Amino acid sequence: MTETTPVASADPRALTLENVERTLDELRPYLMADGGNVEVVEIDGPIVKVRLQGACGSCPSSTMTLKMGIERKLREAIPEVAEVVQVL
Repeated sequence: MTETTPVASADPRALTLENVERTLDELRPYLMADGGNVEVVEIDGPIVKVRLQGACGSCPSSTMTLKMGIERKLREAIPEVAEVVQVL
């Protein structure tokens, strides 16, 4: 019997733009529900640079969203990610 389910979150993904976007796609509905979004600006070695958009860009909780939400999720899914930083 072959496995046809998507890659489980326990299986680490490689640090590629496609995998970063796929992981962020899992978070986007929550960001959009609050009037925001996230855009990948650049992957610089193990550092993912993002821009928070819409309400997320000016929200007082954006640092928490970035570190406790986005960075945590990316580091879980893609162990190579060392840090996620916001660019303006």
